[in-house]
Amino acid sequence: MDVAALILWILTAAGGSVLLRTWVVNGGARRTGAGSRFPVPLIFGHFVLAAVGLVLWIVYVADDKDGIGWTAFVLLALVALLGFTMFARWLPTYQSTRNAARAPAGVTTSSAGAGSTTTAAGAAERHFPVPIVIGHGVLAAATLVLVLLTLIGVGGS
Repeated sequence: MDVAALILWILTAAGGSVLLRTWVVNGGARRTGAGSRFPVPLIFGHFVLAAVGLVLWIVYVADDKDGIGWTAFVLLALVALLGFTMFARWLPTYQSTRNAARAPAGVTTSSAGAGSTTTAAGAAERHFPVPIVIGHGVLAAATLVLVLLTLIGVGGS
């Protein structure tokens, strides 16, 4: 089961890489202009913690040291919280983009949150492919469950 979790984690990382690249290419890391509704530390914190956790999980799979496995799980749980935060911040952007596509010509929409200087329609994350967002989240949740089940010994030999 540890290898299955590793495979899911790698697939999740692949989807996350597509999203990160999309965000950066579309100006998400810019401090001025349209930029993003996502704080840069949120995006890169999610990425760095996920990458470190993945490396630790690879070490766990190779060495079977419980401490390393549990550390990877804790990091993965933190990554999941950051990911859920990003998903919650992305939803208004997605809804705004979808509503703008349905609006008659000349009508504009905006769903910027309180205190936000970036409109959802101008945010870099509006370019995220919805199937990748959904797949990334589903794979991440499955990875979290498999890692936990592995560590508590369910399905082991």
